[in-house]
Amino acid sequence: MIPLLILGLLKQNPGSYGYELLALMEERHYKYIVNFTKGSFYYNLQQLEEKQYIKKVNRSDNTRETNNYIITELGDREFEELMYKYGSKTEYINLSFYAAMLFANEYKREELTKLLEVQIEQTKKKISLLEQSIQHNETIPAYFRKMLENSRSHHLVNVQWFEGLLKDIRNESEATKPSNRILK
Repeated sequence: MIPLLILGLLKQNPGSYGYELLALMEERHYKYIVNFTKGSFYYNLQQLEEKQYIKKVNRSDNTRETNNYIITELGDREFEELMYKYGSKTEYINLSFYAAMLFANEYKREELTKLLEVQIEQTKKKISLLEQSIQHNETIPAYFRKMLENSRSHHLVNVQWFEGLLKDIRNESEATKPSNRILK
């Protein structure tokens, strides 16, 4: 998916150099869409150039020469194909926590409580980052803003779910304490 992001950004920002594109991906929080590193970004940039989907247009300012990129006609066709490939897919959300929850009954209650607290904390951080992005970034396209708002909604629902699970676990723990049992 990284090639689609790079090609799309070059369509929006022709003549950008690699670091500019990477900075845009980070600034726009594209990690919510695909996990990438600096290394994977530059690897994909190189692959796109080798496949002639993009080409360098050298520009020099007074201080240094930069390798700026533009998308080629072949790259435009690849962009169209990738848009269809990823735009027509509907996949399940892969939240690793779901896999762990399959075996929640086999895990220590106090440890499961800690996991839920971590999930709540991490999800609230994601919500905060999304809200910052939505409120303070006038440069993001309208569709991307809507996507960020949708993602925030999903995370808000997840926080409610995590908090509900945590409450249930705590209630179960209280109900099973010997001092709370009614002796008959």
